[in-house]
Parts: sequence; C-alpha cells; structure tokens
Amino acid sequence: MASRLQPPKYVLAAIAISLGGFLNGFDTGSIGAITAMPQFAETLGSYSASLLGLTVSAILLTGTIPSVFAGHLADKYGRLKIIIPGAILFGTGALIQSTSFSKAQLIVGRGVGGLGQGIFLSIMSTYITEIAPVRHRGTLAGLPQFLAVTGTALGYFTCYGSIHITSSFSWRLPFLVQVAISALLAWSCLVLPESPRWLQTKGRADEARQALRRLELNPIEAERIMTSATNQATSLSPWRSFLLLFRKAYRQRTILALFILGMVQLSGIDAILFYAPILFKQAGLSSDNATFLASGVSGLLMLAISVPGFLLADKWGRRTSAITGGVLLSSLMFLIGALYASGAVHPSGIARWVVIVSVFAFGLTYCATWGIVGKIYASEIQPDHTRAAATCVAQGLGFFTNWLVAILSPILLDASAFAAYFLFGSLALGTVAVLFFSMPETRGRSLEDIQEAFHRPSLGVGAFVTDIRQSLRLRKRQAPGEGIELDSRNATGAEASGALAHGSYIV
Repeated sequence: MASRLQPPKYVLAAIAISLGGFLNGFDTGSIGAITAMPQFAETLGSYSASLLGLTVSAILLTGTIPSVFAGHLADKYGRLKIIIPGAILFGTGALIQSTSFSKAQLIVGRGVGGLGQGIFLSIMSTYITEIAPVRHRGTLAGLPQFLAVTGTALGYFTCYGSIHITSSFSWRLPFLVQVAISALLAWSCLVLPESPRWLQTKGRADEARQALRRLELNPIEAERIMTSATNQATSLSPWRSFLLLFRKAYRQRTILALFILGMVQLSGIDAILFYAPILFKQAGLSSDNATFLASGVSGLLMLAISVPGFLLADKWGRRTSAITGGVLLSSLMFLIGALYASGAVHPSGIARWVVIVSVFAFGLTYCATWGIVGKIYASEIQPDHTRAAATCVAQGLGFFTNWLVAILSPILLDASAFAAYFLFGSLALGTVAVLFFSMPETRGRSLEDIQEAFHRPSLGVGAFVTDIRQSLRLRKRQAPGEGIELDSRNATGAEASGALAHGSYIV
C-alpha cells in the first residue's frame, strides 16, 4: 500500500531537477532584501541607484551568453552532464558572494553565479519536458517555476529572520543556503537517468529503454518515445546549430519562443521581485521590518497561488492563460502608474494601499499565468533535435531582457515614480496583441502532435473562445481513469519494465 502512494520516478526526477528553479527564486527573493540590510551597508558601504542595479543584475548579464550555447552542448553531451557544471558554477558564485568584503568581489561572485545559472536554467526545462507524460507535462514542466516561487518566498523570509543577527552573517547566510542547494542539484544529476528522448535521438536505444524503466513511464508513453524520437547522429558546430533554428522549417517556433521568454520578463516581474522592499517603501511603508515583512507576505501569496496554478497547468489552455494573464498584468501596471502620476499616493490615505495591493496582485497574476506558461510553451513547441538549443537561445534572450529590467528599474524609480509602471504595462499589452494572433494551443497534445499543429494553427477570436470552452469541458472529455495515472503507476510501470526488458518496443 505504501508503494502505491509513492510517486512515479519521473515525478521525483522532475522535482530534483527543479532545484535549479529554487536556486533562481531564492537568489531573486533574497538579493534585494540583502542589499537593503543595514548590516550589508556597514560591511560594503552604500550603493547608488546605478551601482545597485549593476550589482543585482550582474547574475543575469553573465547568464545570457552561456544560456545561448548550453543547448548545443546539451544536444551533444546530454542534458544532465551539462546541468552539473552549471550547478557547480552557481554554487561557487554564491560562495564568493558569501565571503565578500568589497563591492567588486560581490559583483564577481554574482557574475560567476550567472554563468552557472545560464547553463542549467533552460536545460532543466528541456529535460523535464522530455521525461513527462502527455497528461502531466504541463504540471511537471511547471515545477521549476513553482520551486522558483517557493525559493523567492523563502529568500524573503530568510532575510526577514537573519536581519536580527547583528553581524555581517545576517546577509551572508542566504548565500550559504544557495551553496548547499547547488551541491544537492549537482548530486541529483549524478544519480538520475538521462533523458530517454535524447538517448534515442543518439541511437542509444538500449540505454533509452533502461532510462524508461528507471523513470517508470507507462507502456504507452515509453512506446511513443521509442518510436517517435528520430536518430539525429549528425554533429553540428555551435554556429550551424544556431543557424538551424532559423531555417524555414523551424523559424516560426524559434521566433515565438524567443518572443515569449523575452517579453514575459519585460512585463516588469523582476522589478517587483528584486526591488520589493524599495517599492513598498516608496508606497509609504517606512520601517525596514515592515518592508521586509510585506515582501515576505508577497512571496507567500505568490507561492499559494502557484499551487493551483501549476496543478491546473494541464486543465487550462496555454493560450488562454497567456492572453488573460497579460491583460491583467498590463491593467495593474497602468493602475499603479496612474495613481503615482496623479499624485494620489501619500504616506497616509487609501491610494498607497491600492498600490501595495496591486503589487501583490501583479505578482500573483504573473505566478499563476505567465510565470508557468512561458517556459512550458517555449520548450514543448520545439522538435526533439532542436528543443534544447532553441529553448536555451530563448532563455538567453530572457536573461538579457531580465537584465535590462533589473538594471534600469532602480534608475527609473529614482527618476520618476510612475514611468516604469507605464513602460512595463505597455510592453505587457503589446505582448498580448502578438500572442493573440500567433500562439497555437498545445495543451493535451503529445510533443509529436504539436509539431503537426504548428503547420495549421487556428488563431484569433475563434480560437480563444474555443479554447476557453474546451478548458471548461475538459473533465467531461477525459476518458475514465485518465486522472489516476499516478495512482496506478505500479501496474503500468511493471508492464513497461517487462516489455522493455524483452525489447518489445519498436525502435
């Protein structure tokens, strides 16, 4: 009975790899709070708005280049073998930051950490997408984002607790936590099986069968992988791999992935996450404890909304989530900007609470919509042999746009109380307009069916309304027993193991 309650191994593998998302979120949630601590200023001195932006965003800038080329390396050497050095670099960067006694050392540490983050962040999404069953792909591929939000909340509250430590250990502690989690991620990659899809594309069918057994995928999923993954033994140079993404057969999907992962960051989410203490202080919360607590509460609320968000990722259409989420995000940014522009926000009065609630609502909306659907969609629309490369290039653009937000936000907030909000609101609304006419639905389709769907997308108002209706009727359309795959893992896993052991899957 106890074994029936144990989740399938592919779920445990997805959770382990998603520790990379936790690292990303923990750094995001803690760095803004760290730089706002008085103990931090006592050790490293005060920071101007531009230097603060440079320090915080250094991890994003250095992550851009390795992210672009990590996909080629993952296609050549395997997903897990590339995540390992990324985790080690990130941990090394965190260790350098934790021992900093100068501003230059802190920036160097964040730069080293960015190199590691750029390597592992997009590859982990590729790995999870390739091992996840169709019915649970959205939920499992959303795990990195869920753990990122978890990390953000814990990062806030770690700083809220450590600020009471009078020594410099108060701001060094969060970096040491990142060192420990990085080591755990690297160890996980040593014990997990490689992606069976990648093994099959490399002609290593026996190893692919062994990986399928270890992941405990059911026979239907295992057969789909063994019969559909094509042998791509040709080795291309990094430059040729990059150019391949923009050939006619792949160009539309590559550009769409680039657009999505680039623009979701330009919504301004990292202005909210990195600089939450500054935003709350600007809105009228004066004490350090109050701003830290408000940041922590924001993190907890985002974590709470992420639970149904990622559990229902396969119940609600990707397209619907992206469009409705974008409309809400832009509306909230315009509301905050309008309140500041009209001079209605004061240390006392209802307007400041509207701003604070709107900041909370923005984070909640992002975590329930764009934060989940962006990375899932960018990865699942790619063919097997270009998935890692395309996802990593798109993630590289995401790093760059994220860096722009991180470095410009404190400068914009210092120069104008409302300009940043109108800028981010306009970018989010523009993103909605593009996605409305160019984003085919992928929910509930196998990775192979998605490729066919891209050749005859149904877009526009009709597709949007149809997707909402289909999402609301999903349970009626599900076959009996479809929702209990996790509970019936033992039976299907045993069948798969037996079939694979006897080589009964067609290669």
